[in-house]
Amino acid sequence: MSLILWAVIGYLLGSVPFGIVITRALGLGDLRRIGSGNIGATNVLRTGNKPAALATLLLDSGKGAIAVLLARWLAGPDAALVAGAAAFLGHLFPVWLGFRGGKGVATFLGTLLALDWRLGLIACGIWLLAALAGRISSLSALVAAALTPCLALWLDGARMAAVTAFMAVLIFIRHRTNIARILAGTEPRIGRKS
Repeated sequence: MSLILWAVIGYLLGSVPFGIVITRALGLGDLRRIGSGNIGATNVLRTGNKPAALATLLLDSGKGAIAVLLARWLAGPDAALVAGAAAFLGHLFPVWLGFRGGKGVATFLGTLLALDWRLGLIACGIWLLAALAGRISSLSALVAAALTPCLALWLDGARMAAVTAFMAVLIFIRHRTNIARILAGTEPRIGRKS
């Protein structure tokens, strides 16, 4: 029952659509009708408001981290894994938006940092190196997501590897249009207009 409770709490924390909340509060319009229609920080940046995009990035990553830290503090490591995975699911499929949410990269990284700061920092480092090398944000996220389960197995064992593999698969599914554009050579590069 405790794990079910933490799954619900994690999901509800993860389902708060901070990108939409922030853009509406600042009078920037409905984020779902801007750019890609995504609710994440990358699309908030398309409004031209960098502080709003940064706030969205921090809050989207923070909600996964908070779910993990609260669950670990109050119920232990198993609850932390469940709450983190549920927060990630909440971001991807928020009940408040008809289960149409973001792509999950910021929430994924925030969740990893809270589950194991070493794993989170390595994943962030992989993203950064891939971004510097390829200049494609979505590709960097895919590379980091793909490598994380192997690193999790090495650092933390099978349960962490299973949870991160679950999240990585969902990141790939949510990025399927990006993958098609990467293969076609039409995916926008960092710092260039799409």
